[in-house]
Amino acid sequence: MIRRHQGMRPASWNQRNHTASPWLRPFVAIEWGLEWVAFVLGSWALLEVLEYLGTFSVLIAVIFYFTESGDRVKQRHYQAWQVINTAQGKGGSGGRIEALQELNADRVPLVGVDVSSAFLQGLNLKNANLLRSNFSSADLRNANLAAVDFTLADLRTANLRGAILDHSKCIQTDLENADLTNSSIVGADLLGASIDDADLRGANLKDVQWQHLKSIAGANIAGVKNAPAGFASWALAHGAISQPDAQE
Repeated sequence: MIRRHQGMRPASWNQRNHTASPWLRPFVAIEWGLEWVAFVLGSWALLEVLEYLGTFSVLIAVIFYFTESGDRVKQRHYQAWQVINTAQGKGGSGGRIEALQELNADRVPLVGVDVSSAFLQGLNLKNANLLRSNFSSADLRNANLAAVDFTLADLRTANLRGAILDHSKCIQTDLENADLTNSSIVGADLLGASIDDADLRGANLKDVQWQHLKSIAGANIAGVKNAPAGFASWALAHGAISQPDAQE
């Protein structure tokens, strides 16, 4: 905090005027006048009090800023949910990518969120809780959905081309007619999941837990990568197909 100290008393005008050149006297007069103003104001206790009060008000503002941080976070979350719910059932993004990512970054559960038919390319919801969510017909190309919980979620006809679903929990998830071309499903848990008519061409199935799939009829498994032992033969025996040149 700045403390005020009164300066030395300015010289008289005769003394200042005597030492100045004639053409400098207007400037010297201005400087001399300002020195006297500063000298007089320097003796005012009121100015020092006002300075203390100004510093104190800054301190109060900082305290209020931190004490109200929780309310600001709640307001931000409320606005994000408003964006998501307002656009429910509509196409396009409508700000939902940013809203979903912001909520997930703050570790807010996205249980039951409905973003069906939304344009969500490149969405990053790694580690999100998407229990009972609805992503049906959503465009999730190149999305990062690693380690998400898709238990009981609806992903029917979702476009998941190039998406990352590594180590995701797809328990009883409905992936009927989903496009999983060139996606990565490494280590995913497909317990009770339905992937009827899904397009799995080129998908990376390394360590995928497939043994308790509910159904796979009509799914195209042509060119799948790193498929676990026994998966291909089981899938074909349960109605899957292998057609590399199937119509897009």
